[in-house]
Amino acid sequence: MSSLTVVTDSGERAPLLCISSPELSHPADGEIVSSSLDETAVSKPTPGDPKQRLVSLDVFRGLTIALMILVDDAGKAFPSINHSPWFGVTLADFVMPFFLFIVGVSASLVFKKVSSKPQATKKVLLRTVKLFILGVFLQGGYFHGRDNLSYGVDIAKIRWMGVLQRISIGYLFSSILEIWFANDYPVDSSKAFVKRYFFQAVAGILIGLSYLILLYGLYVPDWIFEISSLNMESPVSGYGLSTQTVNCGVRGSLEPPCNVVGLIDRLLLGEKHLYQRPVYRRTKECSVNSPDYGPLPSNAPGWCLAPFDPEGILSSLMSAITCLVGLHFGHILVHVKDHRQRVIFWSVFSVFLTLAGYVLELAGVPLSKPLYTLSYMFITAGVSGLLLVVLYYIVDVKCFRTPMILFQWMGMNALILYALAACDLFPGALQGFYWYSPKNNLVDITERFIQAAFNSKKWGTLVFVMLEILFWGLVAGFLHAKKVYIKL
Repeated sequence: MSSLTVVTDSGERAPLLCISSPELSHPADGEIVSSSLDETAVSKPTPGDPKQRLVSLDVFRGLTIALMILVDDAGKAFPSINHSPWFGVTLADFVMPFFLFIVGVSASLVFKKVSSKPQATKKVLLRTVKLFILGVFLQGGYFHGRDNLSYGVDIAKIRWMGVLQRISIGYLFSSILEIWFANDYPVDSSKAFVKRYFFQAVAGILIGLSYLILLYGLYVPDWIFEISSLNMESPVSGYGLSTQTVNCGVRGSLEPPCNVVGLIDRLLLGEKHLYQRPVYRRTKECSVNSPDYGPLPSNAPGWCLAPFDPEGILSSLMSAITCLVGLHFGHILVHVKDHRQRVIFWSVFSVFLTLAGYVLELAGVPLSKPLYTLSYMFITAGVSGLLLVVLYYIVDVKCFRTPMILFQWMGMNALILYALAACDLFPGALQGFYWYSPKNNLVDITERFIQAAFNSKKWGTLVFVMLEILFWGLVAGFLHAKKVYIKL
């Protein structure tokens, strides 16, 4: 990973009620350090008009990193906070929308004034490629995670999509919209605001309509997939063959085996390049331990061992609209100078999005993170906006920052924490040093000790994960003290 700083022509922003102290601001004056996991505008100070980093956005980003660590590492002990097996929304299902929303807000601040559109576009494209490649490296199968000391991946089976890949697509979408599709109208009224960003709204609507037309209009035929012996946790009747046929022949299905999202990924990426252990393996049809992973039931349907990518192509197209929502929130921050008005506009818009999502669910559009359905997009984007409102008011308006300092530090170095903690690079490396048995390593011994101290594997795991989050917060604080910020 490399460090890249971009000096931009960002215009002046109204100072917040609470002025950041120098030690809480980074990077150097006038610079914008930009990546999709950490991208916040900092304008160059002028005498008598102090400017500072939007601290609430750092806190939001750090809180999301902490939430990702929590649900990933404590999800096995508490399946209720892990990703929903297919329909519904849990705590884990808010992580990705939070990241995408933050990307949109950041893009509006970074590109609010652009001196050279072609040059800005070139930098956006380069950064998008870097993020995508890093995502493939981290989640393509080369690293095997905790409790597996091996590494390496068969290129014929490498996974192409993933978390950073989806973020890179959202970053590209929101940045290009902000660079090329924002008119130069001066914003001095609500009408002027609509005129300035009209084409961005049209682009979002067209993408949403395209998604819906494909999701409900394309025909999904029967299909065949190869069964990997690695996915067989127990022998089950009907799975003795090397291939399995999934009977579909439908349109508009949102169920796991016969949806268009999976169809497009199988056609364009190939089934071998998809995620091989999808969340629907935790449904009642596919796991005796549902909502957790477990052995297949004796009457498990044929599609239970089929691959499916939760960050696929069509769902990533829909998820980019969450970045557009964040972009709109950033526009309010740029053009509305009064803090109370910002909070009111954000709150109204967030409540509208959340209610719209619930209305769609009542109308028959289920909440589904793997499909990134319209109802799911509205609800998670609305909650993202409400959380930003709360953090902005507490951190940037009322200056109540001390309890949030760990999250702020984590948000300043989100990319490196994502790679080391959320992708298990650091704990995986520590597990490589053990005493006689691979189980006797520092990570596992510490976790077992805490579980024994609390006389509970479940609650001991939760305490271990909380200490893990605290550890990474302190690591981020150390990096901040040394003025080290890892960017892409």
